[in-house]
Amino acid sequence: MKLLFDQNISYRLVAKVSDIFPESAHVAALKLDKASDYEVWEYAKTNGFVIVTKDSDFNDLTTYHGFPPHIIWLRAGNSSVEKNAELLLGYAERIKTMILSNETGIVEVIG
Repeated sequence: MKLLFDQNISYRLVAKVSDIFPESAHVAALKLDKASDYEVWEYAKTNGFVIVTKDSDFNDLTTYHGFPPHIIWLRAGNSSVEKNAELLLGYAERIKTMILSNETGIVEVIG
């Protein structure tokens, strides 16, 4: 499972979760840092990414357009890269199970 980190999340998080979520990327590394949320959503859908964001806009896109792509809504406020990595790694099995079950488009990770 590969994650696509939204602009509002540090690019440094990619390296911190790469053992569990290989092939993950940040929107800036893919030249999507100036893209609209819809363009990022479409890229993720086309390329098999799960979007990780702190932004509710992707929730709205998934509600309207369905899924994939799946969304991980990281609800941890203004937390550090280390805290965000800890949350994602701590919830990794739950995230994978929920996404692979394909029953929901949005997984909330609250920290």
